[in-house]
Amino acid sequence: MRTIDVEVLRSSITGPVFGRDDEGYDDARSIWNGQIDHRPRVIVRCRGSADVVQALGFARDNSLEVSVRGGGHSYRGASVCEDGLMIDLSGLNEVKVDPNLRRAWAGGGATMANLDSATQEHGLAVTGGVISDTGIGGLTLGGGMGWLTRSLGLSIDNLASAEVVLADGRVVRASEDDHPDLFWALRGGGGNFGVVTEFEYRVSEVGPEVHLGLFFWGMDDGPDALRLFREVVPALPGNGGALVAVSLSAPPAPFVPEQFHLRPGYALLVAGFGSATEHEKAIAPIREGLEPLFEFVTPLPYVGLQSMLDESEPWGAYAYEKALDLEDFSDEVIDVLTEHAGKKLSPMSFMPIFPMQGAFTSVGEDETAFGGTRTPHYVCNMTATATDEGTLDLDREWVRDTWEALRPLSSNPGGYVNFMTDADEDRVRSSYGPGKYDRLARIKAEYDPGNVFHLNANIKPA
Repeated sequence: MRTIDVEVLRSSITGPVFGRDDEGYDDARSIWNGQIDHRPRVIVRCRGSADVVQALGFARDNSLEVSVRGGGHSYRGASVCEDGLMIDLSGLNEVKVDPNLRRAWAGGGATMANLDSATQEHGLAVTGGVISDTGIGGLTLGGGMGWLTRSLGLSIDNLASAEVVLADGRVVRASEDDHPDLFWALRGGGGNFGVVTEFEYRVSEVGPEVHLGLFFWGMDDGPDALRLFREVVPALPGNGGALVAVSLSAPPAPFVPEQFHLRPGYALLVAGFGSATEHEKAIAPIREGLEPLFEFVTPLPYVGLQSMLDESEPWGAYAYEKALDLEDFSDEVIDVLTEHAGKKLSPMSFMPIFPMQGAFTSVGEDETAFGGTRTPHYVCNMTATATDEGTLDLDREWVRDTWEALRPLSSNPGGYVNFMTDADEDRVRSSYGPGKYDRLARIKAEYDPGNVFHLNANIKPA
């Protein structure tokens, strides 16, 4: 193993630098997925773009592989390299908001909790995830979907600019006017093109109080519940968000009758961003369509909505996922979902399905690099989550079997790049399609010809 002089790096970095023998090293290399046990040679916790420039230069001079950590919520552990240099952006988590300009500037290491907390002080928000400790960096660069997708589109649809440190050490601001080709690629092309140290978002009025309707049916009602979802979800008002959950185990929460605690079933969650009256009107067809085992309808803070699923994805859990796109809940899709729904083992494993409708479809197919069509569809995510490796191994097979059964019915078997644990080249190409992939590869060749940033859903330079 080649010796590297970490002290040289420390002398040029304003933030802390961790070698393998340093106190704090194990904490610095830990990420959300407890299955990942990678050991970087050195970890640089950057305090600004200048630190990132120095870290990349050191990696280049010492032939070290580079990984980039934002929120550390990657299923495949891409943010932690083995025996290389990890650029840790977690210290870059400051968020500034200008309510008059309707703009928010967030550091590349900020989480959704950081962003939501700052924007909600002004009753503002931007689309972003359903788990609050998700990093905004990876989420945004892959597209960024969540409760606000139907009303505001994806995170990338609300991105105004980004500060990027390129592989050669240049620091640029990418926007529609500056480096527009890079800006296009950043909006969906993942972490392939540089280290984003700041995101500038357009933010919109949301909250601070929103409304939630959660409806839960047992396993025997699966086919009827999915047929109901097929009718009511596309008909929700434009200011409503939704999440379909298949094989969800009812949480042992106070609002769930005790006899249903941890019972698997089907759930529909509807978020309302208008008045209570509007929300009641939106959920009325659900109540009329099929009686649930239980329901929970309540006002809550927007930040509460954004964090309500956190316990389903606790830090340190063992996890694996796959995803694909479905045009609709066709009878064939319903047959597959109901056949596989009861075969999971862990109460934490389930299939969250995201409706891609409303404002999402108002953006042109080629306006961003998002992998997938802009026509109405559903992103079906299959996630295995457990507290031990043995259970994860079994539910990983459940995920793979379900994915294989759905693949012939999918409009995009490659799936959403942010839900791709197995990011092989064929799957990445399939996600973007040949036209977008080739354009991304040409831009990659311009900004990262050496493929320095390859620990991701990788796009090889043309």
